[in-house]
Amino acid sequence: MRSALVLVGGEAKRAQGNEKYFFLYEGKTFIEHLSSSLKNVTDEIILVARDPTQCKRFSNLSGVICITDIKKGAGPIGGLHAGIQAAKGDFVFAVACDMPCINQEVVSYLFDNIGEYDAIVPCWNKDMYEPLHAVYRRSALISYLNKDESKSLRDMIKNLKVKYVPVEDLRKYDQLLKTFTNINHLDELNKFVSSKE
Repeated sequence: MRSALVLVGGEAKRAQGNEKYFFLYEGKTFIEHLSSSLKNVTDEIILVARDPTQCKRFSNLSGVICITDIKKGAGPIGGLHAGIQAAKGDFVFAVACDMPCINQEVVSYLFDNIGEYDAIVPCWNKDMYEPLHAVYRRSALISYLNKDESKSLRDMIKNLKVKYVPVEDLRKYDQLLKTFTNINHLDELNKFVSSKE
């Protein structure tokens, strides 16, 4: 079984307090784009919110479940910690909510090629990689997150047995590598939308 974790619990400080998952692109919200793409390559989609009030924001979204952070204020690590406890899949694709162009073929490739590793993570170079566009072995992530108190995704990656995939290898599935597009600011959204028109 394959699971997807979408981290929606950020406070949107870089987006002037706006909820990025409800940004509109091609007539649909970011979270609708994400769920639409992921439902075809995973068996369940779990949204991880910061609290029950935020979870209610997604009550009209079909085909997903929403849970809340267990470790409050721990950032993405806290979202992964809560999500991995709820996930039923042996392997989990983790993604941020501000990535509306997730490519199904890229996600499938990551699932199919994790092998015996704890994680398979796309990388741009040896220092720049995509921990929130990656597939993890659930058991390995649970083991790490239950014992380590670091809030750093970089520390987490360093403590797992990781298979790194150069992003160039993924162009055969996504020529422009749009799957890695993330939007943090409203001006980025405007430029992004304009570039697609």
